[in-house]
Amino acid sequence: MVKNPDKSFQPLLEKQDILARVVESFPYPIQIFSLDGTACYINKAALEMIGIRSLESHVGKYNVFEDPVVYKLGFMEQVKQVLTGKTVYLVDFNAPYRDLVRYFNVVDRDVQMISSDITCFPLLDDSGTFDYFAVVFILKKIYQGKEEITWGRQYIESHWLEPFNLGETAKAACLSKAQFIRLFKKHLGVTPNEYYINYKIERLKEKLLDTNLSISQAFAACNINYNGYSIKLFKKKVGVSPSMYRKMSM
Repeated sequence: MVKNPDKSFQPLLEKQDILARVVESFPYPIQIFSLDGTACYINKAALEMIGIRSLESHVGKYNVFEDPVVYKLGFMEQVKQVLTGKTVYLVDFNAPYRDLVRYFNVVDRDVQMISSDITCFPLLDDSGTFDYFAVVFILKKIYQGKEEITWGRQYIESHWLEPFNLGETAKAACLSKAQFIRLFKKHLGVTPNEYYINYKIERLKEKLLDTNLSISQAFAACNINYNGYSIKLFKKKVGVSPSMYRKMSM
């Protein structure tokens, strides 16, 4: 994060054209806002990170204090603290890209979420007052979906003996539960819970081939209760009962 950057920007407020040039050459994505929240400047790095289609569609039109994504993520009150002259640090600002496409003029890319840390700080003049504040993004990761779903699938396959836990599985994929369910089904064609059940049934089928185990023991080895419900579920997934499956496979 950028630490205490206020003073380094003080001279820039005297000439807006100098401020614009400095913002453009800044190595991190950065935006400058007036005190009412309206975007005054944005550099190329920020345009590209967020996916904003054009400078003209953003500057003078976007207002951070009216941003539904900031509200949705619960950061609005923190952002507004910059108006008191404080430097504000936002950690793990995870913006769903679908929301950005929905609300703003951004390119519809194959991106699921933009994760960043954000520093908001006032641009003070020599008298200690300010007319602008800056927002600097430290990009952490742009999530595209496929890699994250692989992490979730791997978590399921390594924890299949445990009861299914959507929250922990989504956490392993670095996604919210809603995002994880939607992307998982998009990429694999089934929900995470369905995948977990199917994976568990496949392991049970392997255990049923071990004649040293009774059918109930095979179920127990997979941490599945041997009852009418689980037998019915097995038949629904495999097409035959557990006992018939064993006989057919011998």
